[in-house]
Amino acid sequence: MLTFAQPWFALLLPLPALIWWLMPAYAESRRGVRVPFFTLLVSATGLQPHEGVVTRQRGFWRTASLVLCWLLSLLALMRPQWLEPPIHRERPARDLLLLVDLSGSMDTRDFTDPSGAKVDRLTAAKQVLDEFLAKRQGDRVGVVVFGNAAFTLVPFTTDLKLARALLQEMQVGMAGPRTVLGDAIGLGINLFARSTAPAKTMIALTDGNDTASSVPPAEAARIAHDKGIVIHTVAIGDPAAAGEEKLDEAALKDVATVTGGGFYRALDRAELAGIYTKLDQIEARKVDTVSYQPRTDLYWVPLLAMITVALLAQALMVVRRPRLSRLLKVAS
Repeated sequence: MLTFAQPWFALLLPLPALIWWLMPAYAESRRGVRVPFFTLLVSATGLQPHEGVVTRQRGFWRTASLVLCWLLSLLALMRPQWLEPPIHRERPARDLLLLVDLSGSMDTRDFTDPSGAKVDRLTAAKQVLDEFLAKRQGDRVGVVVFGNAAFTLVPFTTDLKLARALLQEMQVGMAGPRTVLGDAIGLGINLFARSTAPAKTMIALTDGNDTASSVPPAEAARIAHDKGIVIHTVAIGDPAAAGEEKLDEAALKDVATVTGGGFYRALDRAELAGIYTKLDQIEARKVDTVSYQPRTDLYWVPLLAMITVALLAQALMVVRRPRLSRLLKVAS
């Protein structure tokens, strides 16, 4: 479909006619030369002289070329554009943040991999997270790791291949031996501050109790709830453990309940994989369909046509001049 970006330039269409009507004709005084072949000269040029005045008039083709050039120049100024068919694309409408515990207890080898070998908790978690992210095409994903402190491992990105690669680089203890789940939630809230996605989700994966957070997990969860963030908690520790490795299920359940999320317990890798399957079903993907209609500028078409008409008009005048010169020679 053809449209114009600057259609108001069409209001200038009658401008030359108004100037011709309102402005006085251009006059120039020159000394005249008397010639015996004046009548022949007048008939050859097509001019209509009057007593004491010589009036030069444009021919039909020259006038037509000027009018056409004016119309084409206005058309170019109006910026004609061709509207292409609309393009629909999907953009992420959900931001998903993974909170991964890297405390020393994640080195405990009490999980079984698909081959039947015993692996540590972090290795099992990385395998399941990798499978989970492989299914998250269309989402923006971020990763926060925490131990003695919380750190952003992967800021929000749609490059899930990069996120999966960095997840595989995680090591037990790289953030310290302790657990600061509350601070990790607080960091996640800050990361969500610039997010405009309608659905915001955190998945906290930890195997210990909060031992060093500046903000208790429950208080951080209430702030997250006020910000519209849902937190799902996944407990992968041993409920029977004591001391630093004791799993505080009550705190994890409280965090999930306050934010409207779910609490899950994973005692082995198969159960952990099943949890992420449930989360994948609960957190159905949401996308916004964005429609964009490309515009192709065509101002160059009337501009090129105007230049062509002007050049042809000038060429026609050059062709006619030798003929006029021959007539003058014959008259002399």
